[in-house]
Amino acid sequence: MIKCIASDMDGTLLNSVQQISEENKQAILKAQAEGIEFVVATGRSYQEASYVLSQAGLTCPVICVNGAEVRSKEGEVLSSTPISKPLARAVAAKLSEHDVYYEVYTDKGAYTLDPDKAVSILVDIVVSANPEMDPEEIRHAAGARIRDGLIHQTDDYELLFADENYQIYKVLAFCFDRSKLKAAGEDLHELSDLDITSSGHENLEITNKQAQKGLALEAFAKAKGIDMAETMAIGDNLNDVSMFERAGRSVAMGNASYEIKALCDVITDTNDEHGVAQAIIEVL
Repeated sequence: MIKCIASDMDGTLLNSVQQISEENKQAILKAQAEGIEFVVATGRSYQEASYVLSQAGLTCPVICVNGAEVRSKEGEVLSSTPISKPLARAVAAKLSEHDVYYEVYTDKGAYTLDPDKAVSILVDIVVSANPEMDPEEIRHAAGARIRDGLIHQTDDYELLFADENYQIYKVLAFCFDRSKLKAAGEDLHELSDLDITSSGHENLEITNKQAQKGLALEAFAKAKGIDMAETMAIGDNLNDVSMFERAGRSVAMGNASYEIKALCDVITDTNDEHGVAQAIIEVL
């Protein structure tokens, strides 16, 4: 019997326009009504994840920033696993050497040096995956990240690294030149105590080695007295693999790559076909 369901957000719980469908919402509410713990496990910051959940009228615990932070459904910080400041500086230096754009995720939200580039990258990613969508409509939606304060601007990342009031949770690197991104990734692997994963061909997600979705889900389930055999994980990309390896039931989205599907017990519908709802209903 499944007692805990963990779902990724982007490419999984969210559709192509970055929203939670009514079908997914109702399935989640039904699971919660039956006493099942539903938890979001995302690479997003808590600020970005909770924004989307609140728009859909949902509340649940959130494993944020690939496991670097875990929050209760009330928003209380249950655990945090930051990158050390010296290591964060080393990551930033290597990415800069390769001329790779990156954002820094902290306990106070995500930061960028270039808001316009942050928007343009998101537009390019969504349009490349959904060529039928209007780029300007996507640009407006992406710009909401800046307007609504979900991603902040800083003049220098060193201001965050030097401030003891900030914890560094993740460095998110973007580059559409795959050879350049691969070279940067190889350099980053020379650094110890890091977990380097990805949620798309155009990015690298760099966290503390102990900050992984699967490890966070394991700790969350243990705290709730739930055996991992009683958990289900739903996702679509490499940063979900640590959950798939530990959950009793692993579910790949229909839009996931062949490699991800091959790792999972079950394949559900795509994120635009309410695949999360289907996966949930099957275990109720």
